Amino acid sequence: MGQMFKGKAPTGDASARRLRAHGAQEMGEPRASVIIPHLNTPELLVKCLQAVAAQRLDHGWFEIIVVDNGSRVPLDIVAAAWPGVKFLIEREPGPGPARNLGVRNARGRVMAFVDADIRVDREWLQRGVWAVEKDPSRPYGGDVRIDFKDPRYPTGIEAFEAVFSFRQKMYIRRKGFSGTGNLMVDRELWHRIGPFAGIGKAEDRDWGMRAAALGAQTRYVPRMIVFHPARMNMDEVSGRWGRIIAHDFTKHISSGKPMLLWKMRAWAVMASALVHSPQLLLSSRVPTLGARFRGLGVLFETRRYRFMKMRSIAREGHLETAMQWNRTS
Repeated sequence: MGQMFKGKAPTGDASARRLRAHGAQEMGEPRASVIIPHLNTPELLVKCLQAVAAQRLDHGWFEIIVVDNGSRVPLDIVAAAWPGVKFLIEREPGPGPARNLGVRNARGRVMAFVDADIRVDREWLQRGVWAVEKDPSRPYGGDVRIDFKDPRYPTGIEAFEAVFSFRQKMYIRRKGFSGTGNLMVDRELWHRIGPFAGIGKAEDRDWGMRAAALGAQTRYVPRMIVFHPARMNMDEVSGRWGRIIAHDFTKHISSGKPMLLWKMRAWAVMASALVHSPQLLLSSRVPTLGARFRGLGVLFETRRYRFMKMRSIAREGHLETAMQWNRTS
């Protein structure tokens, strides 16, 4: 049985005490199921659980399901502190398979997907549930913002990622998919679209494209907000883009497009640093002007890395990155 909440649950130790007391008193199916894949970030998972447990619904209740994807250290301690949460294990690498196992064990009408390193806004679940219940014929994605460690002095990486790393509105309205770190969908529609893909594909984009092909275009819900921590260093930023490039190259080759077009895209990426500099300097998503200037250095370094990686992968056809990322996170 999954986590059960009615109204607003407290966080921290008080939350765990309430779960033990609240237990199985609820009857019937939950209104929503919050599904959280996890890999090797137990401290962030606890913060995620605290934020999810504090959600408020206008009526009904919701469950929480955590699916560990092969962490180095088992989640026994976390599970003991959160006795009402359902903890599962998915051995097949990839967040897609982990989410699929969560859905198979979910009982709610609304499937609410969020990542273990994310902190949800206090109205996140309610906003998404309202959207799905109003029109269950389509999926819904919300805004992803950077969780600044110190909003008074954001780092260059935080500034860069606040503008360029989680552009959910653009992904949804122009490319037709939502990142699965902030996605809600009716359970019946999810089954009609089918499960998320494995680690070899960008499962969020693949799933969103399949949904669109069935006429279920994803909608953007601006007040369905989550907060994602920025990467810690340039190696993590580069690792993310390495995975994206590997997936994009696989898609490019499988579609039969010429290699010359890929090489032209690489040069366009390099030139885009100049084009996108004003977007960073004028962005309201970065709280200080100094942080925006610090972000410029990250912007140019990231575009240089992407250019070099795209040229390298074209020469070598080196796709291992797409298969390894889940084991090295």
